[in-house]
Amino acid sequence: MTTDVHPELTTELDITGMTCASCANRIERKLNKLDGVTASVNYATERARVTYPETVSAEDLLATVAAAGYGATLPTTEATEPTALEADARDPELDVLRQRLLVSALLTVPVVLVAMVPALQVDGWQWLSLTLAAPVVVWGGWPFHRAAAVNLRHGATTMDTLVSVGTLAAFGWSLVALVYGDAGVIGMTHPFRFTLERGDGLDDIYLEAAAGVTTFLLAGRWFEKRSKRAAGAALRALMELGARDVTILRGEAEVRVPIGELGVGDSFVVRPGETVATDGVVESGTSALDASVLTGESVPVDRGPGMSVAGATLNTYGRLVVRATRVGSDTQLARMARLVEEAQHGKTQAQRLADRVSGVFVPVVIALSVATLGFWLGTGAGAAASFTAAVAVLIVACPCALGLATPTALMVGTGRGAQLGVLVRGPEVLEATRRIDTVVLDKTGTVTTGELALVDVVAGAGEDAAVVRRLAGAVEAASEHPVGRAVARATAGEPRPEVTGFRNLEGRGVRGSVDGHDVVVGRPELLADEGLVVPDDLTAAVQRARAAGRTVVVAGWGGKARGVLAVADTVKPTSAEAVRRLRALGLSPVLLTGDHEQVARAVAAEVGIDEVVAGVLPEGKVAAVRVLQQRGCVVAMVGDGVNDAAALATADLGIALGTGTDAAIAASDLTLVSGDLRVAATAVRLARRTLGTIRGNLFWAFAYNVAALPIAAAGLLTPMLAGAAMALSSVFVVSNSLRLRRFH
Repeated sequence: MTTDVHPELTTELDITGMTCASCANRIERKLNKLDGVTASVNYATERARVTYPETVSAEDLLATVAAAGYGATLPTTEATEPTALEADARDPELDVLRQRLLVSALLTVPVVLVAMVPALQVDGWQWLSLTLAAPVVVWGGWPFHRAAAVNLRHGATTMDTLVSVGTLAAFGWSLVALVYGDAGVIGMTHPFRFTLERGDGLDDIYLEAAAGVTTFLLAGRWFEKRSKRAAGAALRALMELGARDVTILRGEAEVRVPIGELGVGDSFVVRPGETVATDGVVESGTSALDASVLTGESVPVDRGPGMSVAGATLNTYGRLVVRATRVGSDTQLARMARLVEEAQHGKTQAQRLADRVSGVFVPVVIALSVATLGFWLGTGAGAAASFTAAVAVLIVACPCALGLATPTALMVGTGRGAQLGVLVRGPEVLEATRRIDTVVLDKTGTVTTGELALVDVVAGAGEDAAVVRRLAGAVEAASEHPVGRAVARATAGEPRPEVTGFRNLEGRGVRGSVDGHDVVVGRPELLADEGLVVPDDLTAAVQRARAAGRTVVVAGWGGKARGVLAVADTVKPTSAEAVRRLRALGLSPVLLTGDHEQVARAVAAEVGIDEVVAGVLPEGKVAAVRVLQQRGCVVAMVGDGVNDAAALATADLGIALGTGTDAAIAASDLTLVSGDLRVAATAVRLARRTLGTIRGNLFWAFAYNVAALPIAAAGLLTPMLAGAAMALSSVFVVSNSLRLRRFH
């Protein structure tokens, strides 16, 4: 007996229409009800990863999401055309939300001013307010009403439900008061008072509450949407690094074609300054490849015939002919893109407190409002008075302050952060800053400058170090090798003697005639091959420099070596102080790098770091972060290169230097604009302070409404007072958030 086993397929869906984490949970549950389907929906990236059998089609998945009340599309294929990335940079949903916000804000301002300042209440002001407020509540608030209706069809409630019910109740009551009550009488004024006098309630309107709540919450929704939008930029930035065109060898001819036409086994040319198109093996030519974007190695790696090269590495000086061994999704760059994507999917997103409590709070408020109406009708208080109390319950519970709690603190905190050189991704970032206890620092470009420099010159017995540096710098000035350029830069401001007979010795060094000397500069092995003797004292100097993690060249003329020149990636002058500041915050620093062990140990000792993880590829960086997390550490990762992007996304908190690559910045949670590592400590402190402000805002805003609910239900709070209480809670939240402007 045999059983047919259907192979499983995996795809991703772009989801639209989600407004909170409960939406993602609802879509996930719907998809998982399909036979054999396993789905994971990420609210932050607005994507669903779905594994499904062949018996289920992609159309079935799309239909299931649509039936749940949301939109879904299959993602576009790999972006090979330049327009794909450009088109993806625009978000129509964000543009529509921005349009709603701007129009609503323009219409709301006069409504609020007229309601709060009786001197502005000219004849017919209330009908003008109705004209202005109606499009705000109906059209501007449509996303909230639509989401509330979708949730209602599925028997669920969120903050959208309370926003919709509260604004529509305030608007509806105002409409009734205008048409059937005294509120619509021309010449009537609407004083802003805090009285508890009982009446039928039909002489008050609450259009400013309905329009104001809608506009404030639209602002919060737009800010959140814009922050989430940036999360998807990591993959685009990664794939942007790959070459779009490649020069293929067809016979003796060189033909420039789109990268999509390159196949395994094709030979292609990489000229100086070009990016290697794909993974392959060098067939001819020698050069040094800058692989720091992939491996983190600070020193470019020499490559010659028979040696492997990776796509997206930069050819620094020589012409190479490479035979492609992997293309498309099999390349190292593509694998890194998948790592970032998987890390973002696996990252737990903190659900906002307001959405969590709304599952209980919203139905309780609605039930309390209905119960209030029934109670007062039962006591014979009259329909208008009973409805006034019921509306007061809804209005006082309307979550204006709850909706403002997060975005106002974020806006002030992130604005202050921008002044200090810190960019915060969004509210989910702040949870991690409170809990982190370990900070992993990338070496190249983060702790160090990422640029080679001449750090030491050791002259042989009887030789002058200045002469060695001057002659070596003169010869290397004609070199295109990164190590040679570092030596040449050390003498850039000095007069250089003329060099004749310059020759590049295939990645091993250079030679030329300077001041009557036939000077050779390169590896110690090169000098031996050229017949120059390397004295024991210089051999010992070479070993010491290499032990310290430095790259060494030897300069010689007249039959022997005259001096040793050490080149290294130098430590930033602020790094040691940055490590001290991070320790002061209770964080344990770890140095993580793709560079060699000796280099990493030397840098770590200089800046005061004890734990070092060296010689790791991008996959190894992700693994190292996960090992720390498995040990119970809550990890922050600080990096600047593409090779750090996956680790930044995997860490509990990713911090990128603004001087680094777009991929690293897009995969991070915090970005340090200046590239100064000391700002990392400032970023953590600011994020923790902002989180504390948000938590305080949410607590007091929620407590404010809860305390007022029984007063409103008892009939002691008119809808006008309810609106005032709601406004005061909003003022408190905004004022509390503004305290972040004084952060230093």
